[in-house]
Amino acid sequence: MPDPRHQTRDAYDLILEAIDAGLYRPGDRLVESELAERFGVSRTPIREALQRMETQSLLVRDGRSLIVASLDHNDLAELYVVRSELEGLAARLAARHATPEEVRVLRDMLEADRALVGDPQALSRANRRFHRQIHLASHNRFLVQQLDLVHRSMVLLASTSLAAEGRGRGTIEEHDAIVRAIEAGDGEAADRALREHISRAFTTRLKLDAARAQAAQ
Repeated sequence: MPDPRHQTRDAYDLILEAIDAGLYRPGDRLVESELAERFGVSRTPIREALQRMETQSLLVRDGRSLIVASLDHNDLAELYVVRSELEGLAARLAARHATPEEVRVLRDMLEADRALVGDPQALSRANRRFHRQIHLASHNRFLVQQLDLVHRSMVLLASTSLAAEGRGRGTIEEHDAIVRAIEAGDGEAADRALREHISRAFTTRLKLDAARAQAAQ
């Protein structure tokens, strides 16, 4: 029986959230009938959502089946290059165009997130909200659309780099540098601070991946 809580939810968002939450991981097969039963929606919107996700390379074909895509080293490097460029631009524009209220929201988010340093999953969710706020503060809808696509691809990462020792505290310090630059209206500094933040996150992820690969040998 369809779950009434999901009737107004978009099937695409439901599947994306499930992948992000780790219910479906890279390499897992997605079956239309099973998804429809899990989310309490009809098969038609599920089918349409799967087709959309395939066109976005979030899912790939394995024979007749669709599986959750995985990112290899080159994919990851390409993703972080694009993310760094777009996020840096968003910070630069936010420093120029953010309203005082938007800057205050960023500062409030940062201060609230300090309490989450010991909880990588909660800090990861807060991190996304923080970055999303910077995107919106850029006041460039085309840039926001492109960043949305990039961040959808980030759900294919099987874990958060914030789980690495010391990374949570480092992230807060880096966010603080970004907010201070935006508060000062310094686009160059905001761009530089955000690019450095992305670079450190990428470096941490590469180290985690290397450690996992070595442990699997």
